Formats: sequence, structure tokens, C-alpha cells
Amino acid sequence: MREDAALVLFSGGQDSATCLAWALERFAHVETIGFDYGQRHHVEMVVRGVFRDRIAREFPGWAPRLGPDHGLSLDALRAVSDTALTRETEIAMQADGLPNTFVPGRNLLFLTFAATLAYRRGLKHLVAGVCETDYSGYPDCRDDTLKALQVAINLGMERRFVLHTPLMWRDKAATWALAERLGGTALVEAIREDTHSCYLGDRAHRHPWGYGCGTCPACELRQRGWDAWRAAHV
Repeated sequence: MREDAALVLFSGGQDSATCLAWALERFAHVETIGFDYGQRHHVEMVVRGVFRDRIAREFPGWAPRLGPDHGLSLDALRAVSDTALTRETEIAMQADGLPNTFVPGRNLLFLTFAATLAYRRGLKHLVAGVCETDYSGYPDCRDDTLKALQVAINLGMERRFVLHTPLMWRDKAATWALAERLGGTALVEAIREDTHSCYLGDRAHRHPWGYGCGTCPACELRQRGWDAWRAAHV
């Protein structure tokens, strides 16, 4: 395996875009992977390519490091799940205390498939934009979950993958700050314009922090982080 090569789980959202920049700063070769699982906000799969093209165009220091993009279809995940991200249903909290935007097994499957691809491609490092500090209550975003999964993947594949979670202990304001530190105003602007976080897939409404409905949990998190980060600059 290449010690200087990474595979980034790149959904097309703010967090994974920031992680892509983080990886490009650290590794000589960086590939990306995205998953089409019939998500309600499928537009995130569209903006992925736009953002990658912008990175290659506007960041000449990173461009030579940016390797191929890989897209995988996981239609079975939609077939077996019944959530607000895979069905046209109202976003709400469930009786078990989890939001109905939680897709059971999603991150576990994503990382397992990513590791399978990394195995074939000879990439040692896996990078994911999961976060326990400022998140939607998803148990598969927790640090303990990711550490356990790394152990299971390494044992099951007889490899020594390293799973990186650069945002695990950062809130959304700190994520905006990290983006600025990595790529300055140009990266912040690229994330604002060419990433997508809104659960409803709304690209019709533009806000200071980017595009979205402005009311779903993902938009609210992104807005609060933007406002807090901007307030710290005043």
C-alpha cells in the first residue's frame, strides 16, 4: 500500500469538502469516492464534480495530487431503509430519540466499501468527515464507532488502513475556520458555492452560507456554524 496516498469519502457536502482539502494538504495522492443510494438530496452527487473541478482549477498546489473519483451505486441501502433521506417524508424526531434522517448502517457500509476500493487501489489512508461534536445525533458518526470499525476492517482485510476523522471534535464554526486555514478565502467561497448539505436538495435558495432550504437540520447546523465563525471575525 502507498503510505502517502488517501481515499476521501466525498459526499459533496461542507464537511467532506473540507476533509478533501485537509487530505490534499497532507498526502501526495488523493482519490475520492461517493455513494449514490437514492438519497433525497441527490444533488450532492452532482456538485461533487463541480467542486473537484474547481479545486483542480483554483489550487495549483493541490491539483497534481488530486487523483480519480469513484462513484458507487448502493441502491440496496434505499431498499432496506425507511428514512427521511430515502423517502419523501417529513423530517422529525423518532421515539428512540434519533432523527428520522438517520439511515441505519450507512456510514458502516460506506467505510467498508471505501476500504474495499482502497484495498484494490493500494491506498493506506481513509478520510471521513464524520463529527461527534456538532452533529445530528447519528450513532455511526461517533468516535467509538469509527475506532471499532477501523479495527474490524483491518482484521477482516488483513491490512493496516488508517482511518482519519479530522472533524471529529470540531463544531461547524471550527470547520469553516479549518477551511479558511487550509485554502483561504478561495476555499471558503468554493465550499459556499459548490457544496451541498440541505437534506431536501434545495439549490434554489442561496444564503450567506450557501444553498439550501434554510430550515432542515443540516441547513440549520451549517448556518449556525457560519454565523458563529463570521462573528469571531468581527
